[in-house]
Formats: sequence, C-alpha cells, structure tokens
Amino acid sequence: MAAVIPAPQAVARKHGGLQRFARRKSTVAFLMALPLIVLIAALVVYPTFYAIYLAMLNKSLERFVGFSNFTFLFTRETFWMVVKQSCIFAISAVIFKALIGFCVAHFVHNVPAKGQRKWRGMLLIPWVIPPAMSTLGWFWLFDPSYSAFNWIFVRLGIPSVTWLGDGNWARFSVILVNVWYGAPFFLIMYLAALKSVPEQLYEAAAIDGANWWQKIWYVTLPMMRNIISITVLFSLIVTFANFDIVRILTAGGPIDKTHVFATWAFLVGIQGGDIALGAAVSLFMFPILAVAAYFILRDISRRGNEA
Repeated sequence: MAAVIPAPQAVARKHGGLQRFARRKSTVAFLMALPLIVLIAALVVYPTFYAIYLAMLNKSLERFVGFSNFTFLFTRETFWMVVKQSCIFAISAVIFKALIGFCVAHFVHNVPAKGQRKWRGMLLIPWVIPPAMSTLGWFWLFDPSYSAFNWIFVRLGIPSVTWLGDGNWARFSVILVNVWYGAPFFLIMYLAALKSVPEQLYEAAAIDGANWWQKIWYVTLPMMRNIISITVLFSLIVTFANFDIVRILTAGGPIDKTHVFATWAFLVGIQGGDIALGAAVSLFMFPILAVAAYFILRDISRRGNEA
C-alpha cells in the first residue's frame, strides 16, 4: 500500500493547535503565579520605589532635592567606612560559610544512611533558631565581665580578649556569629547537590586512577557549580542586608567600626530622624548586589548554554 502523506492544511492545523495549547499553558501558568507576583510587587517593588522617592526629599520630607542626599554621603568618611565594612563582612562571611558548608556536607554525605538524619538535625539547629535569640547567647559569650571564652583563656594562661570593645575583634565577632548562623544553609543545599551526583562518575574516575582530591575537583565541583553559585548569590544578598546580628552584638560600635548598610541606615534614618538620608544609605546596597548578581547569573547562563 502506498503511504498516506498528510495534507499541508492538516499539518498546519496540527501545529496551530499545539501553539494555541502552549499559549494556553503559559496563560494558566501566569495566572497561577499571579498571586505571588502581586505579593512580590507589594512587598518589594513598591517599597523600593518609595525608598527612592524618600531619598530625593529633604530632611523634613517637604521639598524635592534630587540627588543631594547621595552627593552628601559621598563626602562623609563614615559612609565609605560603612561601604568597606559591609563588603568585608559580607564577602568574608560568605566565603567561610561556603567552605564550612562544603566540608560538613561531605562529612554528612559519607555517614551511613541511618545516622544522617541525626547529624542533619543537629547541624541545622543554628539555622532554625531565631537570629536575635541566638545572637543574644553569643553576646553573653563575648561579655567583657562574664565571657565564657575569656574564662577558658585565663585558665589556659592566655590573655583575655575585649571581643566587642576593639574594632578588629568586634569585626571578627560579628563575622563569626554570621558564619555560625548561615553555614547550615550551605550544608543543606550542598548535601542535596551531592546526592544528585551520579555514583557512576566517581567509579569512572576511580578506574582512571583519580585520587580523592581529583574526584572533588573534576567531578564534584563541576556537577555542583550551579548550586554553589545560586547559594552564594542568595547568601550574599541576605548577608549584605543583615541587621540583627550587628545591631544586637555591637550596635555598629566601637566608633562605627562594625556598621553595615542596614545598621547605619537605621542609625541615620530612625534614630537620627533623617528618613531621607537613611533611605539613601539603604539604596546603596542595590548597585553592589546588582553587579554581583549579574556576574554570577551570567556565569550560570553561559555554562547552561555550553551544556
């Protein structure tokens, strides 16, 4: 029998139907996501534009002054110190969280399946405790009179440390607490990524004579690279906007040495009564985070295209 060749009109109708179906699916998807879009617009987009509007008013919020608040900040030495401190705080904390999370995730991944649940539960405790509550505990550990760390140092013959009274030690303290709080998030993300790496890749690497480090470098890291990038980006955004840890531990002291954007914006805008200038301070986080997000997401997109 001769093969039946479909008519061009039938093929066109079929493709047209598929396209209409795809359009209907996208419409349904949009409608399902619409409540979340509205929520994001209400909680993120509107406050952002309102902050831009406030940043262009004078201190009494009665007169439009354009970019005067921003140019005024450029002339203040404290502002540049806050920019430097915010970058040091966020970048160093994210690096240590990523390294600790990667190492601990490997440890938990190699634990027998029966014991993994117990380890995951214990290691997630710092992340599930409210930050303000856990930071208060750390504040007592750093207390100049009753510090548990200094109590141990004295008995070991080591001079006690003014944890929150010295600028460098205060910076170290807030970074330490942020790492303690945020490392479990990296742990759970990396552990999920490790479980998705096929065992056949490790077996093939072992047959080729790869050692432990070569398996990590040539198998684990390439397979986890996108998860690592997304986790780092998310943590960088959250860490840059961190408020409670610095506010509770040091309140920006000593002598403004530990202020980050959020705490200094609170000091200037709320406690200082200059809402417009405080809004201008908070807006400086956006260009810094936008640049970081651009490069990280571009790298992820490039690797996706290569794949």
